[in-house]
Amino acid sequence: MPATEPVARWTVEQVLSLAPDDASRKAGNKLASAGQWSGTGFDGTGAVWGLCKGSGSKPYQTVVDTTGPAYKCSCPSRKFPCKHALGLLLLRASGDGSVAQGEPADWAAQWLEGRRGRAEAKQAKQEAVASGEPAAGPADSTAARKRAERRAERVTSGAQELEQRLTDLLRGGLATADRTGYALWEETAARMVDAQAPGLAGRVRELGAIPGSGPGWPVRLLEECGLLHLLDTAWLGRERLPEPLAATVRTRVGLPMSADGPPVRDRWLVLAQYDTPDGRLTTRRIWLYGRESARTALLLSFGAAGRAPDLALPVGVTIDAELTPYPGSGLRADLGRQFTPAAPAPDNPPPPGGSTAAALAAYGEALRGDPWLDAWPVTLRDVIPVPSEGGWQLADAESPTALPLAPAALSRPGLWKLVALSGGAPVTVFGELGHRGFEPYAGWEAGSEGTSDGTVRLI
Repeated sequence: MPATEPVARWTVEQVLSLAPDDASRKAGNKLASAGQWSGTGFDGTGAVWGLCKGSGSKPYQTVVDTTGPAYKCSCPSRKFPCKHALGLLLLRASGDGSVAQGEPADWAAQWLEGRRGRAEAKQAKQEAVASGEPAAGPADSTAARKRAERRAERVTSGAQELEQRLTDLLRGGLATADRTGYALWEETAARMVDAQAPGLAGRVRELGAIPGSGPGWPVRLLEECGLLHLLDTAWLGRERLPEPLAATVRTRVGLPMSADGPPVRDRWLVLAQYDTPDGRLTTRRIWLYGRESARTALLLSFGAAGRAPDLALPVGVTIDAELTPYPGSGLRADLGRQFTPAAPAPDNPPPPGGSTAAALAAYGEALRGDPWLDAWPVTLRDVIPVPSEGGWQLADAESPTALPLAPAALSRPGLWKLVALSGGAPVTVFGELGHRGFEPYAGWEAGSEGTSDGTVRLI
């Protein structure tokens, strides 16, 4: 994507937000020195490249296209981005002049031209589909419909079998569920996989981890069994549901869905990015906020076990792009055409936000459309982190209400970043509110006149 001026460089914190794990952050920091690199440079289109010393005789060829962003390195690492890409971007972010503007090296230019050529071809295909050109012939559509019908039948059989399993569990008494061991749950989950209902399989595995997990586990097991029963019955009676709720049910049981809503073009602020591994798959969640539309959107990408997902956007940048929403009541969308590279914006205030009471109301309203929702994105305005009995909470600066921080947030270093950012003064915080509490991901420091200074801080 050509540009008349150099693309603004990312900050150190934004680069580190791309790292797939803490080990990569540490390794990338070690490589962020000019002595490790040669042949470095950047250009006005968002490309950064360089040669990094390695253990072999040849240096690693590393190139980054920040308009994606996308990465290429000749090292054997399976992490994405690798430590060399992080080190190169950190060196560029330092602004010490060791990465100078120029023309890409031949090896970097070759990869950049190929990548951008493929991106243009993909964009042309998307525009052709949007203009009404058929994406598949009648025969393909008929075959796809038959495959979907066969899968729906398998899911229905799996849901009926799961209902019988829940009935047997309740008949035998929840208090005895810890005596059966995890094998029975895993067997049931495997049956759901055979029924092509991975969403049901995942919830069954979560049920199997509850018995014996601590005081009050029978109550937690009953709650989760109730939600699973609700999902089963919703699937079995999906024809009678409103379409948004039916779409949510299809998503929850694990049927593949495609983004098919009208594209929304906006200047999207990247609020948060984090990974959730489950041993089989790594799920990356990227939260965005549209400046003009005032919409919050979620980008999901996936990586096989041991590999980070491809899509990565540094927290705090703004990107002019189209997002295509998925059906249902959720906020998931696909990233479409990008009109400008992801770059820091000079005026980058947080989303409007609201009180803790307004956040609770928003979460409750979201549950009406998706009863299986674990958490909902909210921005809290003018809150102060304060210690509470057994943890921390975010207290409203102007009212006596507060939200407890989720247990997961208490064990992360980000808690102390949030406390340091506040210093006892009100701050604006973005995160996810769920039945376990609030988990913060980004914050904004209040200015001298009570307004945000526009800098997103990773929490």
